[in-house]
Amino acid sequence: MTDYDAPRRPLGDLEEDSLEELKSRRTSAQSPSVDVDETEAAEGFELPGADLSDEELTVTVVPMRADEFRCSRCFLVHHRSQLAKQKGDDLICSECA
Repeated sequence: MTDYDAPRRPLGDLEEDSLEELKSRRTSAQSPSVDVDETEAAEGFELPGADLSDEELTVTVVPMRADEFRCSRCFLVHHRSQLAKQKGDDLICSECA
């Protein structure tokens, strides 16, 4: 990992570094293995089709803004810049057009 905020060394100091010293710094900074607890990783994983009837979800609903529209085909809310067609009251986005 490189610290871009650290002060830089003068060019003369960089030329004096030996190849062996640079190699040792490189290998000491890298970790050959990652410590992962497989049990903890598996606890947060949900299988498709799992029973989620006891779970309570909280979602913040934001009202549609004045510069947005709901596509009459995909029913997604888009910005007005994505409006491709308007047939009466039907607004169609550029992805569905």
